Amino acid sequence: MYRSGCPVTNVLDLIGDRWSLVIIRDLFMGRKTFKEFLSSPEGIATNILSSRLQSLLNHGLINYTFSPKNKKIKYYYLENRGIDLYPVMYEMSMWSERNLDKPFHPLSTKWFIDNKGKLSEEVIANEKKAYLEIRKQLFEDIQAADKIQ
Repeated sequence: MYRSGCPVTNVLDLIGDRWSLVIIRDLFMGRKTFKEFLSSPEGIATNILSSRLQSLLNHGLINYTFSPKNKKIKYYYLENRGIDLYPVMYEMSMWSERNLDKPFHPLSTKWFIDNKGKLSEEVIANEKKAYLEIRKQLFEDIQAADKIQ
């Protein structure tokens, strides 16, 4: 499974493809269904999305639960291992802002403005906490829907 004993290579073996971190980013943003992932501006193909979701599941970075109203719909969520990737994504974002001379998506621009002057540890802790709330709300919504049925 892993190509070498290098820790960087090992991480790249898990998430170093073109799409895995985009899916993880989308989960942090509150997307949770296959259809919502397809609506991302990057335009992932359905077969690649299926493959990447399966890989992330197999590596314990994400998981899913079924919609109580429609068992064909899966709600994906980050496991703690996936949430622990946030500092990597943060540093990649900050590197991009410092080193790429290009306009970013309005959501990214807002994120940069909102977090300007904050310590990285503060931003990372706040974003991880916010995601834990998203995940908690997902489970609460599913429990409430199960009680209604």
